[in-house]
Parts: sequence; structure tokens; C-alpha cells
Amino acid sequence: MSAGRQPPKPFEDSGVPADVAASSYDAWDAVVERIHDASALGKIDPDVTRILCVCERVLEVAVPVRMDDGHVEVFQGWRVHHDTTRGPAKGGIRFHPQLGSHEVAALAADMTLKTAVVDIPFGGGKGGVRCDPGQLSAGELERLTRRYTYEVASLLGADRDIPAPDVNTDERVMAWLLDTLDMLHGRDMPAVVTGKPLAIGGMRLHTGATASGVVRCTRSVFAELDIALPGARAVLQGFGKVGAPLGFLLSSAGMRVVAISDISGAVHNPGGLDIGQLSDHVARTGSVGGFEGGQQIEPSELWSVEAELAVPAALGGALDEQAALALQATVVVEAANGPTIPAADRVFDDRGVTVVPDILANAGGVTASYLEWAQGRQGYPWDTEVVAARLAHTMDSAFETVWARSKDLGVSMRRAAGVVGVERIAEATLARGLFP
Repeated sequence: MSAGRQPPKPFEDSGVPADVAASSYDAWDAVVERIHDASALGKIDPDVTRILCVCERVLEVAVPVRMDDGHVEVFQGWRVHHDTTRGPAKGGIRFHPQLGSHEVAALAADMTLKTAVVDIPFGGGKGGVRCDPGQLSAGELERLTRRYTYEVASLLGADRDIPAPDVNTDERVMAWLLDTLDMLHGRDMPAVVTGKPLAIGGMRLHTGATASGVVRCTRSVFAELDIALPGARAVLQGFGKVGAPLGFLLSSAGMRVVAISDISGAVHNPGGLDIGQLSDHVARTGSVGGFEGGQQIEPSELWSVEAELAVPAALGGALDEQAALALQATVVVEAANGPTIPAADRVFDDRGVTVVPDILANAGGVTASYLEWAQGRQGYPWDTEVVAARLAHTMDSAFETVWARSKDLGVSMRRAAGVVGVERIAEATLARGLFP
């Protein structure tokens, strides 16, 4: 970080569990470091950089929920707007037992950069509740979602902040969120939430859009590096709502997915895993662990498996310095948000590993959300072909822009993507001026 006064944290009291706070990795510090680096490379006005190193607003809320046994449990939740210069805040809602304020703020900042990189008219937002949804009944989860929505409703709106699904949330949660907002306002508000069920204004192809974008970026980077995609090997961390469809898509593209891990286990087959059978196994057991179609390995051994492609598709901070040193793949395409810490990035640079960063690689999801938002505002459903074509064009155009900037500047794709994003935000900031 550049010299001078350090920007304030989103919360001086970190709002994270003790085991998370004790970690040397802070997601907010990491994103601020990358904003400073991009600003320096792009010769951005220092005033704009200072603005981007502080969130516009951070709302912390208590979420009391009546549990099934009658007692009241109080959860902690957040909704953060990082920057809305280029448009209303856009970002998912995640439910996770280790969620904290710094992580939410960092994810919101990533969304600011991501929407700018793919050049859609949104700013960055994020939200969530610290809870373990796996320990909640369906009724408890619905009551938690509706109370959280009520507590942050003042920030939400089709022209202000549009939530979407994220870790441990899905279209059912978005339906509860939308219904709560409709009841509060007494009118139908289809454009205020994306990732909704089709029955209430959702959009075809939204599910799987993140995975589709990752595959498009994989195809593009392999072509630029002159690596043949058919027969190439891939390792995949995470087999959830992004990782599972991604496994199918990579296999369909002709790649051999040779190893997959999740929170409970990992499996390796040098000849390629049968993704259909693995998916059935996970549906029955809840984990890739114990799958008979490959050899059981420790999740920590995933990165040591020989492959051309590695895809982190789980949680942030998964690729640390040790993992970066162990990695056997020559290309990393980030399907998760913030999976690589800065120290690991430096290792990748030294080793010549090409990384397609999260703010580009996984932007298919927010691009699809933008299309659903536009559909909701216009009041009629778009044809699937139109959605697919616009998603493909947006992702391909963004990749070409970042790749070209990487070559022009002689820097990694992550640094180049940061420059592209910060430059577009700075342009909008300077065009608007500073009120008052």
C-alpha cells in the first residue's frame, strides 16, 4: 500500500469470529492493496483512489429469528455498498458461519471492479448473515431471510441495490427476499432481485451463467497460450452450484477433470472423473468424499495433482502461498470470489502461472443478473438465444480487453483487470464531480 494515512476499515471492530480474525489474511486489506496497485499502473487521480479505498455505506444489523423450538436466536448480518458511481449496487447475499464485515466489504469492492471490467452499469454491493444454513430448518431459513430482508430493506431497490444469490443462497431464498420487499412496499418489484425462480420473473440461463463464463475464459486463455483444450486436464476445488455445472461443462468441452475436492473430501482419477456419476454420489452423500470412481486424496493435495488447468470454485483465500508453490497447473481460472491471496499471486508471477482473475473469470453470473434486471424493468422475458449471445459477447469482449491491456503493460491479467476496472470507475467519478 502507498505511503500516507491508511484508509479506515469498514468496521474498526472487525465483526469476524475469533478464529477468522486471528488469520494473517484480511480480505479487505487484500482488495485495497490491489486497488492501489491498479491506480498506480493506470496513473489514476489519487483523490479517486482514496474514494475507492473506503466503502460508501456499511449497514450492520441484528437478525432475531424465532427458532422451531420456540427460543429466539439473534444472528448478525450486513449489507455493504462499496461504490455506486457507475450504477446501483449489485452483489449477492451469502449465508455462512464465518462471515464477517471485512469479507463482505471486500466482496462488495470486488463487485465494483467486476461490473466495471465487464462494462455493465452497476456498482459494487454485497451482503449476508453469519449463520450455518445447514443447521436451520426450512422454516427457520425462511424466517431468517425475511427478517434480514426487512432489516436491510432501506438500502434495496431496482435503482439503488439489487441482491442476487451467493454462497449458501439460491433462487428459493431470492423468492422469499422478493416477496418480503413486495409486501413492504405494497407493489410488484421484479427488478429488485435477480436469480429468482422463473415463475416470478427469473431468467433462463441465469443458473449456470457463472460456470459458462468461466468456460469461455478458459477457452480464450488456452487459445492465447496455444494450449489444446481437448484432452487437457483440470482440477476443480468445490462442487457446489458453480463447481458442479462447471465440471459438466469442462468435460463437455473435451477436458479431463482429473481431481475434485470439497469441504469434506477429494477424489482423483488420472483418466478423468465421470462427472455424472460423481454428481449422483454427491446428491446421495453430500460430499465428493467416498466416490468409488477415483482414488481418495486429501483436499490439501488437490493443487499438487498434475493438470493444465486449476479452478478454485469454493471460498475466498483458498490459494495461499503454500498452495501456489505446490500447484502443478500452468493456468488458473478463478471461479470463486477472492480465492487467491496477494502472497500467492507473487508466487504465480515468479513461476509464470497465468491467472484469469475472479473479477473477469466469474463475471458471467453478474452479467446474467444484469440481463435479468433489464428484463424485469422492461416487463417481458428475453429469448434464450438473446441471453446466451449477449452473455457470450460480454465475456469475450471483457477477456480481449484485459488480455490486451496485460500485454500492453507487461503485467499479469489480475493487475491488468484491476487497471481496466479502476480506469472506468475513475472516468465515471471524474465525469460526475464531487457533491456538493
